[in-house]
Amino acid sequence: MSFASFFGFGPSAEINIQLQNEDERKKIVYKLGKDLKESAPLYFDGESVSGKAIISVPDNQTISHNGIKVEFIGTIELFYDRGQQYNFVAMTHELAAPSEIKNTAVYPFEFKNAEKQYETYFGINVKLRYFVRLTILKRGGKIEKEKDLWVHSYRMPPEINSSIKMEVGIEDCLHIEFEYNKSKYHLKDVIVGKIYFLLVRIKIKNMELSIIRRETTGAVPNQYNESETITKYEIMDGAPVRGEIIPIRVFLGGFDLTPTFRDVNKKFSTRYYLNLVLIDEENRRFI
Repeated sequence: MSFASFFGFGPSAEINIQLQNEDERKKIVYKLGKDLKESAPLYFDGESVSGKAIISVPDNQTISHNGIKVEFIGTIELFYDRGQQYNFVAMTHELAAPSEIKNTAVYPFEFKNAEKQYETYFGINVKLRYFVRLTILKRGGKIEKEKDLWVHSYRMPPEINSSIKMEVGIEDCLHIEFEYNKSKYHLKDVIVGKIYFLLVRIKIKNMELSIIRRETTGAVPNQYNESETITKYEIMDGAPVRGEIIPIRVFLGGFDLTPTFRDVNKKFSTRYYLNLVLIDEENRRFI
């Protein structure tokens, strides 16, 4: 809810947006800041977005307006670009012509089969969000109220999901081979793999495995890359010998992951990497 004065020191109004069957929908909890969380009802592509706008004024008071409209908006906000917003969905319904409101006015609305082709994403330098916005026009300005909803998109599993196998090393010093069971994983999947030591002539102290999320925004030459470590843990402690095999098993369900996004609306991409780091006794890191 929000209370707004229509004429500075004039009458105030309580404004609320209620989405249809909102309480019955799954809620997605998301972070707005370090210690601030919000929740939003979950929707899918093609679902209608309907509900009602409720405007209430105190008893025995009347407010005048120059029109009321409601919008369904999908937007991408790039933080590095001074918060510039790019709307990829914009649907508008006029709810009321200029008139007066006394007591409570209820305005139903529906955005039928609303397109939601991208998934909601809150990243480091970019935010993709969907929301319903109610706008009340008044003399000399306007009053706005927004309500977010969360969008998930589902895709069929790939028909071909081959394993990953690669050999890396330092000539005449270190030669390892790593293998992961698949190249594509769902968000609740388990990564299973092995690391083979084929040649070891340096004194390895330990080995770490981390999951890195890399976010790319903008386009060349004004392209920005940000990386964050989702998780990191030690998978080996002590010096390996030739022929040793280190098993890997990573359960993804406990981490805050999103799908991989590739060139969303030509504005951003988000990819995930498995990063293997070996540390020797001189604290040199081999990535």
